[in-house]
Amino acid sequence: QVPLVESGGGLVQTGGSLRLSCAASGRTFSIYAMAWFRQAPGKAREFVARMSWRERKTVYADSVKGRFTISRDNAKSTVYLQMNSLKPEDTAVYYCAASLYNEVDYGDWGQGTQVTVSS
Repeated sequence: QVPLVESGGGLVQTGGSLRLSCAASGRTFSIYAMAWFRQAPGKAREFVARMSWRERKTVYADSVKGRFTISRDNAKSTVYLQMNSLKPEDTAVYYCAASLYNEVDYGDWGQGTQVTVSS
């Protein structure tokens, strides 16, 4: 298992920026990919961005492409989500996730961090 702890959420105005962090521990050497998902009130959880751990290949949802950037810090086993040009529709609880097997099936999840974008 890979325990995950997110931080960095908060309240920001439209057009502002936030950086989320996700610190991984445990079997970090086995991580295949890490990703960010989000869930807005009354809506299903949706994919935001992911990064393959070794190749650092990144994939983004169309709704955040060009505004959000996923990155990682090797030494800290931490993945980040830099969010720029935030919109009210980005308001959601953001979750970090890790997969030990592929870029699709995520078995380890963080507790979530709230991001609220005011108009």
